[in-house]
Amino acid sequence: MSNVLRYAMAGLFAVAGVFAARSEASVVIGGTRVVYPAQEKEVTVKLSNEGSKPALVQIWLDNGDERSTPDTTKVPFTITPPIFRLDQGKSQAVRVLYMKEPLPTDKESLFWVNVLEVPPSPAPGDDRNLLQFAFRTRIKLFFRPAGLPGDVATAPGKLAWKLLPNANSKSLSLQVNNPTPYYVNFAHVGIKSGETSMGDQGGGMVAPGGTTTFPLKDVTARPSGDVKVEFSVITDYGALSPMVVPLSG
Repeated sequence: MSNVLRYAMAGLFAVAGVFAARSEASVVIGGTRVVYPAQEKEVTVKLSNEGSKPALVQIWLDNGDERSTPDTTKVPFTITPPIFRLDQGKSQAVRVLYMKEPLPTDKESLFWVNVLEVPPSPAPGDDRNLLQFAFRTRIKLFFRPAGLPGDVATAPGKLAWKLLPNANSKSLSLQVNNPTPYYVNFAHVGIKSGETSMGDQGGGMVAPGGTTTFPLKDVTARPSGDVKVEFSVITDYGALSPMVVPLSG
């Protein structure tokens, strides 16, 4: 079993030709992120097979290394079941348990949930030329200690934003400082002058107590008038919360 999954991680399966290809994932994660409150004994991740065939699924956590495998990752969690068959139209609840190894108690910690989907082998007698792929999906898991000051919902309003020159180009950048103990995730970040939005560079994240810089696309000079920061925060539930706030400096 482990050898099969190692080959899947390499990205190729049963390459017999290129005339037909299975190019979409069937296994869907029930959510865009996982929040693990430290006081909980466990949390669950729901997986559903929305395809037309069964799939072999392996799930593990890592601490930020995209190249990690179930054999090399080192995290203070265990997952059950780590490997299972998921039939078409069926769902599986996977349990994530914290093993009580020390983690910071004054801020959130970030881990990643990996879901590897391996497609079934071609049926006996199927002589079509097939190219099959294994699909790996990663979503964030936030470990949230009990008793953190403030609230995750109010954290975005406490961010401090500055408009700065970009050291690597002629464009400007937005620098955000996060004084809170919570991760803040963005769907997009830009600026707004009057009714005009500009500089949207996509999403990103700022860590607790950390600073992140967002280059502003095609913004080479500070706009005239009252410039504000325009961004959307991704909540614990995967919803988008748009905000417009003044610059801090």
